[in-house]
Amino acid sequence: MQEPEPFEPEATRRDADVTESSRANRGWWDRNADDYQVEHGTFLGDDRFVWGPEGLDEVEAELLGPPEDLKDKVILEIGSGAAQCSRWLAAQGAHPVALDLSHRQLQHALRIDGGAVPLVEADAGALPFADGSFDLACSAYGALPFVADPVRVLRDVHRVLRPGGRFVFSVTHPIRWAFPDEPGPEGLSVVASYFDRTPYVEQDDEGRAVYVEHHRTVGDRVRDIVAGGFRLVDLVEPQWPAWNTQEWGGWSPLRGNLIPGTAIFVCERS
Repeated sequence: MQEPEPFEPEATRRDADVTESSRANRGWWDRNADDYQVEHGTFLGDDRFVWGPEGLDEVEAELLGPPEDLKDKVILEIGSGAAQCSRWLAAQGAHPVALDLSHRQLQHALRIDGGAVPLVEADAGALPFADGSFDLACSAYGALPFVADPVRVLRDVHRVLRPGGRFVFSVTHPIRWAFPDEPGPEGLSVVASYFDRTPYVEQDDEGRAVYVEHHRTVGDRVRDIVAGGFRLVDLVEPQWPAWNTQEWGGWSPLRGNLIPGTAIFVCERS
């Protein structure tokens, strides 16, 4: 009997609301967590805090503060995947909690450390924590690129942080939405409007979304941060380092030396 051809979703640009985006992305990460950890696990490490494909490491960047100041801090990692960043924070003496939408991603966290880091399966827009539970929050490419209502997430992070708490999050740099998601020369020509906020959606044969990613301009991100109750204190655009020769999807040394691939927003709770 002939094997059925693997399902290939249709890529399109269309609206996708909060519920559809959450359902689609939970399913996508549950299905793809194994392949993601195999492909990127070596680069991410088991207990390393990397902000993006460029390889900017928190031990050098200190965007959450000097490592020695993290001791005894209660820290929420949002969109933690296999909790690599949380594990690094724990090694600094912090008390991290790793939260992710995907059950399968959190199973990889259990595989790595046997439950040493507390894990929570929940949506970033409905954090199951009391007000003022955390000193700091962080998110390395977690949640915010995939949610339809980023202000809802930011307001909930604001709620669970203590006064003066810092939230640092990284996302795909908004300028990359104007370029094809290709690591080679074909990825260097503008093919779309930077100002088109229509989400990127992969959908099945019946039109149901199976993956959703949302675009915000730099200005949108700043306004979202302010609407969420935060003060923006820094915007970091990591340069591609000479040591990093790998390609990661549309990220590559070629593109990374010409256009930014990651934007890191450093925010403080007002």
